[in-house]
Amino acid sequence: MRILVVGKGGREHALVRALAESPGSPELFCFPGSDAIFELAKPVEADGLESLVAWMKSNAIDLCVAGEESYLVKGEGLANLCGKNGIPCWGPPKESAQLEASKEFAKEFLVRNSIPTARATATDTLAEAVAAIAGEYPTVLKFDGLAAGKGVAVCPDEASAMSFLDEVFSQRRFGPGRVLVEQCLTGPEVSVFAAIIDDQYLIFTPARDYKRALDGDLGPNTGGMGAVASRQLVSQEILAQIEQEIVRPTVDGLRRENLPYRGFLYFGIMLTPTGPQVIEYNCRFGDPECQAVMPLVRGDLAAFCLAGANGELRADLIRFGTGWSVCVILASAGYPENSRNGDAISGLEKITASRVYHSGTQRTADGNWETHGGRVLAVVAGGSTREQAVTQAHAAADLVEFDGLQRRRDIGILNF
Repeated sequence: MRILVVGKGGREHALVRALAESPGSPELFCFPGSDAIFELAKPVEADGLESLVAWMKSNAIDLCVAGEESYLVKGEGLANLCGKNGIPCWGPPKESAQLEASKEFAKEFLVRNSIPTARATATDTLAEAVAAIAGEYPTVLKFDGLAAGKGVAVCPDEASAMSFLDEVFSQRRFGPGRVLVEQCLTGPEVSVFAAIIDDQYLIFTPARDYKRALDGDLGPNTGGMGAVASRQLVSQEILAQIEQEIVRPTVDGLRRENLPYRGFLYFGIMLTPTGPQVIEYNCRFGDPECQAVMPLVRGDLAAFCLAGANGELRADLIRFGTGWSVCVILASAGYPENSRNGDAISGLEKITASRVYHSGTQRTADGNWETHGGRVLAVVAGGSTREQAVTQAHAAADLVEFDGLQRRRDIGILNF
């Protein structure tokens, strides 16, 4: 089997490694990829979606796996172009990927399909947003489009709200777009992932990520500073409620609204005092949750995704570990506001019992690793108990050094 993975970050490194470990030993390719990914997959020369799909067709690619969300909605859409060229794609078409690309689209979908979610108002201007907030804090502000995980602000007061609104409407940090002013929900969060194939689905191992930059859930919002995954993360009763009230109605809504879907769908969920409510959808695996979840996947992920892309749910091909997985992110100096590149990384060779996924690194001319992005590495360890996984993950992370390294030391500890 010949598989192309689209993306370049830690999530894609985890997907590529999981696919590489499939029993059939598939031949792997990646675009645009990274130096670390290219140790497992071959690079592809392309200058855009159309040339990428042409390359796939001429090189007899059996399956395209969409990792990065932007390609699903860029231009004509990755899955749409694959479909036109007869290439099975594990990822939804552009019209369905609007669930992630537009928070307003997602909110309207949730409301139409009676799926529990926070109240929200869409606004076009700073003045409209201020009027919608109406002095009620805390409030949640969401940029309508894609923003690499940085387009959401939980604002405890007027100063923080005005700062975010200035970034969106005045500085245009994320480009043109509206802002959703949303009711602030309270409770623990959980990330639920489902493989959706038309009207069928399979729920993967739940996870919880840590968005804030600093210990104690303090500091600015980030793309994620770590994650924990386990089938024990939430009770079977709560997971059954999530399936009944959120996952199944979402799948039914997609079918009813003629939104085709074959791929991973991420449900960001808040476990509020009145029950689970959807915070957001992502039309792919989360990052860094993917790095925590993938080591718990057993069986033949490659064959599972190929069957799914061809419209068949083969739940018999994979199973899930019963233990815990903890992912600790090592970030570069300046992250999340900016990132410093070129700092030499040492200690990776000392990690032997844990997994390391590269999010933002590159090889130097002499073959060593250096920082090349905001989130640099994900150090992941497992254990039969959460405490075991936490101890091993943090011990492994302690072995890595580079100037300006930032990391949280309460991943897997806080909120338990």
